[in-house]
Amino acid sequence: MQGGRDMDKQNQKLISLLRANAREALSELSRKIGMSRTAVAERIKKLESQGIIQGYTIKLAPDYAQHTIGAHVMIDIAPQATTAVVMALKKMPEIQSLHAVSGVFDLMAVIRAETTVAVDEILDSIGEIQGVEKTQSSIILSTKFER
Repeated sequence: MQGGRDMDKQNQKLISLLRANAREALSELSRKIGMSRTAVAERIKKLESQGIIQGYTIKLAPDYAQHTIGAHVMIDIAPQATTAVVMALKKMPEIQSLHAVSGVFDLMAVIRAETTVAVDEILDSIGEIQGVEKTQSSIILSTKFER
């Protein structure tokens, strides 16, 4: 058990399969795990009710992603401003993920936009948030692999 939650090998494999394709048919999932469709459906429902699975998302095709611009944005924030800054960043749909990191900066945002002008506007918006002291960004040139 992990944190009071059942995470046996079958649940771990199920989560791995759903990460690869969250829309995979129950019949295919049950075949790959070696369980009945009903048992797999019950496991998914239980993982959702326990909060282990909190939602499903899409994965964009590499050729679509090539036509957008991604960047990692390192963000330094003022002491005691973390909560307010995170709440403001969460409202920005261009931010795909936000991570607390160790080192010189406090947060790292991964952003994606259609143009360099849009990336510049996003960076300006981040810099204008009360509590953001400085940012440093790196444009993603290519993604070698992604899970």
